[in-house]
Amino acid sequence: LEASDEALVRRFESVRRPHPLQGPGRIVDGIAAERDLLRELRGDADLVIDTSSLNVHELRAKMDAQFAGEEEPELRATVMSFGYKYGLPVDADLVVDCRFLPNPHWVPELRPFTGLNEEVSSYVFNQPGAKEFLDRYAELLQLIAAGYRREGKRYVTIAVGCTGGKLSLIHISLASEGVETVVVHRDMGRE
Repeated sequence: LEASDEALVRRFESVRRPHPLQGPGRIVDGIAAERDLLRELRGDADLVIDTSSLNVHELRAKMDAQFAGEEEPELRATVMSFGYKYGLPVDADLVVDCRFLPNPHWVPELRPFTGLNEEVSSYVFNQPGAKEFLDRYAELLQLIAAGYRREGKRYVTIAVGCTGGKLSLIHISLASEGVETVVVHRDMGRE
């Protein structure tokens, strides 16, 4: 990968960092030193891509065109349960609000348990609309996953929230769509 001196100067100035090789000189001095160091490697290259006028999406498309196989890009999903009372996860791409379901915390015999326990899971799934909600959201995620793949997105974090973060209602299985899924309980055991 290479870029024009003008593009590289603009990039270094936009992040307000010196070029690692510029020393006490100017950014262009660092760029020139780097070009000297890489001259032989560039001569051996089978492919040179000038990134001067490319945005990140265009660069990804060029890289995929050169190096990607025929299969669709792999998508990895993290499904994270969380409690709204502890705040929204900063890394969430999608947030699912499950506070419309009755809170099992207010059922005395269920209070000591979490959504990982069968008793809580059964209670929640037996509530009106819970199963239908899960089914419809799973359909929506299939559509979203296909769009993310088309756009070259490789990772998605789906945050599933309830009041206290003990409910692990949705372990949305994207495996049937070829999505590697990891489940994380951000606030489990936090009280």
